[in-house]
Amino acid sequence: MEDFEKKVSIKDSMEIEQENSSCSKSNEILNLLRKFLEIQQRRAQAYSKLKTGFSEYMKSGGELAYQQLCSEITVEFNDCSKQVLEMESLFLNPDYCRVDLAELLRAIQTQEKQKLHLVLKKAGRPSERLMNHENCSFKKPMEHECVHLQEITEAAGTEEAEANAEYDNALKEAIRGVQDAVTAINEHLEEVRYEIAALETE
Repeated sequence: MEDFEKKVSIKDSMEIEQENSSCSKSNEILNLLRKFLEIQQRRAQAYSKLKTGFSEYMKSGGELAYQQLCSEITVEFNDCSKQVLEMESLFLNPDYCRVDLAELLRAIQTQEKQKLHLVLKKAGRPSERLMNHENCSFKKPMEHECVHLQEITEAAGTEEAEANAEYDNALKEAIRGVQDAVTAINEHLEEVRYEIAALETE
């Protein structure tokens, strides 16, 4: 009878250790997924900052400030990607063995890369910038000779119209691509939220 009690006791303690280990892994996975959502929030903020910076650039033509902003945004996106790749690697690790989550993060990373590529492709035409009249000559207080005026020929007008049409088509294609990427990202993020909810109920 004593041997039986020892065996039962050892078995009970092993089951408790396995439950604690499983619970600990679930908490770690939960924390990683929450951290992933925080990274996605950082990405969204970076896109917003880029959009605002681009609008300012189109208005003012401040090339240096825009280049600096692009450098900062690039660093931010690289940092986000690096952290997500580390999480993906952890989920592939035998300790976690969550290939499904690693694949989910990989799918989001792929869509984020596509989205960024398309967003950066949506650059404005130089003709859309507001003109700066600093180099114009002023003869009277309310009159000036504008250095931006050029003789427009039919050929130049046709060439510009064709370039604008090509740009408009490329822009529409890029916008559709961004919308498709955003839709796919949001669907994947919904899967992450479902996983979080399931882990919280365990």
